[in-house]
Amino acid sequence: MAPVDGSAAPRNLTDANDAFDNYPTFSNDGKTLYYLAMKRPGFEADRLWITALDLASGSTREVAKDWDRSPGPLTVSADGRTLYATADDWGQHPLFSIDVKTGKVDKVIAEGHVDAFSMAGKTTVASIHTLTGPAQIYRIDRKGQTALTSFNKDRLADVRMGEPTFFTFKGWNDETVQGYVVKPWNFEAGKKYPIAFLIHGGPQGAFGNDWHYRWNAQTYAGQGIAVIAINFHGSTGYGQAFTDSISGDWGGKPLEDLKKGKAAALAQFDWLNGDKACALGGSYGGYMVNWIAGNWQDGFKCLVSHASIFDSRFMGYSTEELWFDEWEHHGTPYDVPQKYEQHNPVHFVKDWTLPTLVVHGALDFRVPVEQGISLFTALQRRGIESKFLYYPDENHWILKPQNSVQWHNEVNGWLNTYIGK
Repeated sequence: MAPVDGSAAPRNLTDANDAFDNYPTFSNDGKTLYYLAMKRPGFEADRLWITALDLASGSTREVAKDWDRSPGPLTVSADGRTLYATADDWGQHPLFSIDVKTGKVDKVIAEGHVDAFSMAGKTTVASIHTLTGPAQIYRIDRKGQTALTSFNKDRLADVRMGEPTFFTFKGWNDETVQGYVVKPWNFEAGKKYPIAFLIHGGPQGAFGNDWHYRWNAQTYAGQGIAVIAINFHGSTGYGQAFTDSISGDWGGKPLEDLKKGKAAALAQFDWLNGDKACALGGSYGGYMVNWIAGNWQDGFKCLVSHASIFDSRFMGYSTEELWFDEWEHHGTPYDVPQKYEQHNPVHFVKDWTLPTLVVHGALDFRVPVEQGISLFTALQRRGIESKFLYYPDENHWILKPQNSVQWHNEVNGWLNTYIGK
């Protein structure tokens, strides 16, 4: 904090915390600073604790410390008694109210993904999207939820979306894990449909009830292909212990969850064709695709590996986020090489058989492009049907509109070649 006239040097208000502090918001009377604080330095997916700093005394306290979620930016109510924030929560991204005094947490908007919101008295305006439609702006008041916009109404008038269903099952250690399935747009009872098996990145992330512009379930449903997405151990929105559980075990608990999740989906939804499935993922999801290639070959007919890790140990020396790998694998590649080698896809190349589409951007410094080149080289040298989609002008994500169109066309073409519409 610093005076606007420059009369004094800036003062670090959170110097005592070596971990990440962010999203500062002042109370309406200017006496309290609310912000979000992590507790473990070097861990980007640590829990964010709501913290109240008394600017006069310098004392702090945690608000809603028993609420095991990581909220986003905070908004203070007009009377100063309530904080509002969004957070991942069991496949949704709701808007929550948090009582400043008691820490009681309630949902203001429960369903879908709340992108942004604004409060005015007892009325809330929010941008919300779901698995079945892009973002619209809604008014939420005593009368309920009312749509204020209808963007893309004409474009979507003749578009049929696949119906999503969330489900749970017993995953690793018999702990509850959540996932969802999406029916193809042209679903007919009595028929069976091939599967796009989506694996999210992060790895501390989640697939939820949202409209995504890179891994959108409807793009596969629109091809007449069903979708399975599993929020394996390590995912967000299920408590910090669940999120923490993946660190040091990238190829362990998550793979077990994915196997059990697919089996549970096949048992519960008889319209899924388990013999015609393709696994797709980017970043950590791509790593898992490469891990699946050597450790779960009988589950799929093809793979799509985007911005993926081929050699975990090399990744530890070359990524822009050295601190990230050092946290996840409990040290540096030279201090604990066994941690990097424990679940390293490169050791299973001899076992690969599945046709694989490789995608990588030259400007990817998170997972350097050499990982993708090495992956493709290994596939070609093994004589496995493979294709390399290379973007000289993209980074870890495919962001340019025309590149995105090409990406989807290539991925859909790969799916249709190996598992059919």
